[in-house]
Amino acid sequence: MAHNIDTSLLRAFVAVAETGGMTRAGLLLNLTQAAVSQQVKRLEDLLQSQLFEREKKKVKLSADGERLLPLAQRMLEMNDQVWGVMTAPDFEGEVRVGVPHDIVKAFMPPILKSFDRAWPRVSVSLVPGASLELMEAMDRGETDLTMTTEQGVQPGGEVLLHDQLVWAGCRDGRAHLNDPLPITVGNPRCIFRAACTAALANIDRQWRAVVDNGNMLSVYAALEADLAVTPLMASTVPEGLVVLRPESGLPPLPPFNVNLYLPKAGASDAGLEFAKHIREQFKARYRHAA
Repeated sequence: MAHNIDTSLLRAFVAVAETGGMTRAGLLLNLTQAAVSQQVKRLEDLLQSQLFEREKKKVKLSADGERLLPLAQRMLEMNDQVWGVMTAPDFEGEVRVGVPHDIVKAFMPPILKSFDRAWPRVSVSLVPGASLELMEAMDRGETDLTMTTEQGVQPGGEVLLHDQLVWAGCRDGRAHLNDPLPITVGNPRCIFRAACTAALANIDRQWRAVVDNGNMLSVYAALEADLAVTPLMASTVPEGLVVLRPESGLPPLPPFNVNLYLPKAGASDAGLEFAKHIREQFKARYRHAA
């Protein structure tokens, strides 16, 4: 006898697994924490398996949960593709999204995944660059919307995330002890450069640029080789690198925002839809989301 699994139960399970908690899963699904918990419990009862190990307010996947997660993700992807194709066959084309090069890897994968599930016939082109360059590109009509990293927010923009700018470097590295201090930001127009050089000027610390015209892969390679340090938003520091604490002797850096801007002349339908997915994912996934 065939058994059918309610996809809403699988969606609740996947949301909890991906966001790390019932409350954040509720934000992602527009449900209360209690409703998410109830759906997960119904799925556990249906499968006669404990899918999460619960410790106070924290949850982590059990062995059965880890086994189910990739299968549930594939099933939801197929469900969403069918729904997208059959209910919106005419919504297709391309959306071009400006994204600062240093936040692409940290923030974009779940946004891209969510959007592709909902709109499989719309292709997304990411345009990486420095925030100033991305705003100029959108004004020229080269992108449909853009994200930026800035200390404030310009007229017409909205704040997605407040975060602290930090110094990052190699684990157990010594680059921060060098004089002048070797700094890498990849792009000379990176907005973090002015913030970190101003902080260094305040303590009369000399610095020199390393890998000043490369992409983020070049920057990360220099950091992992302990050739330099770099300013990054705290939530974007990748595995393999560490935040350099005050005892490193480096000056504190200011907080920054991740902001979202749409064209002054109005965004395309695909651009508006992508902006919606950006907002939803930031709200659900990131602790300091606005």
